[in-house]
Amino acid sequence: MIDPIAARARMSVTAAPVAAPVIDAATDQKLRDTAKQLEGLFVQQLFKAMRETVPQQEGIVSASAGEDMFTGLLDQHLAAETPSQWEGGLAESVYRQMRGRIAAASSPSPSSTTIR
Repeated sequence: MIDPIAARARMSVTAAPVAAPVIDAATDQKLRDTAKQLEGLFVQQLFKAMRETVPQQEGIVSASAGEDMFTGLLDQHLAAETPSQWEGGLAESVYRQMRGRIAAASSPSPSSTTIR
């Protein structure tokens, strides 16, 4: 009887080196901008969800439409500024993923693999 684990261990797979994807500067900048916008949107939704956990009708004065608008704009501003304080945040990860997808879609053929 053939041991499948031992047989698998004897096989060695070598992949051809994958060249860095070639993307023009304009596309690269669009990818970075899109990733930053997505990160800002994520943080904005995070702030919105956090605000919904705070009770509204506590205090002397009830909230007005102006206050709701102000907190929405404040959340929007903070969402745009907060990611700039993060090192290697969500935007960088999204950028790498999108860049890899574009490179994979634009490559003429998949990388060759040899099984020995």
